[in-house]
Amino acid sequence: MPGLGPIGRAALLLDFDGTLVEIAARPDAVRVPPELPGLLHRLADELSGALAVVSGRPLRDLDHFLPVPIAMAGDHGASLRPDPLAPALDPRLPHAPAAWRARAAELAGRHPGALIEDKEHGFVFHYRQAPDAGPEAQALLASLIAENPEAFTLLEARMAWEVRPRGASKGTAVSALMARPPFEGRVPVFIGDDVTDEEGMEVARRLGGHGLRLQDAFGSPAVLRDWLAQAAAPPGPAGTTP
Repeated sequence: MPGLGPIGRAALLLDFDGTLVEIAARPDAVRVPPELPGLLHRLADELSGALAVVSGRPLRDLDHFLPVPIAMAGDHGASLRPDPLAPALDPRLPHAPAAWRARAAELAGRHPGALIEDKEHGFVFHYRQAPDAGPEAQALLASLIAENPEAFTLLEARMAWEVRPRGASKGTAVSALMARPPFEGRVPVFIGDDVTDEEGMEVARRLGGHGLRLQDAFGSPAVLRDWLAQAAAPPGPAGTTP
């Protein structure tokens, strides 16, 4: 693992959209390279299980796109499944009111191309295909959250605004994972591409590890996937790793 120490000592924590895979125009249009699930499986074996995908997507989406038994954190840490063979942990977080979602959907309906992505505890207003809707969506969602600011917060992402319960973030997900086997005692390496990943990066650094911004460290998801493939490769004839 160039510059990060031996691969065997690491705990890899990887964002999904924009990091492992390229950003798509719609959440359901993302393309997963066919070799990626197998690569993650091999890498998890190399790390004795200390590999997790930490995403803003719901766990159901991650299971669909990555059908592989690895630890996962979805909904920006609101859904956590450290053991890939066990049910997700119950975070006991609030759920966004249905009326909020309806108001957001009504706004999206007035802007062709805008869409709502449902999460377990909140939802996302995507305006990548309707950029003029961004300011109006921000104003609407901020006014809704003002009705219950102790329970919810507004999270900015790339061409999206997300209603998220307080107490959940990629930082809380990293903290929870690193406190459990097989992550405990390892060096956390968090890799993400968006502002929503910065909390995870910060916690990884605080725990003595590395928080890497994909654009700076690798440039693109394809380059990261190549790097991960090298890390997952078997030792060379002299017992060295790539």
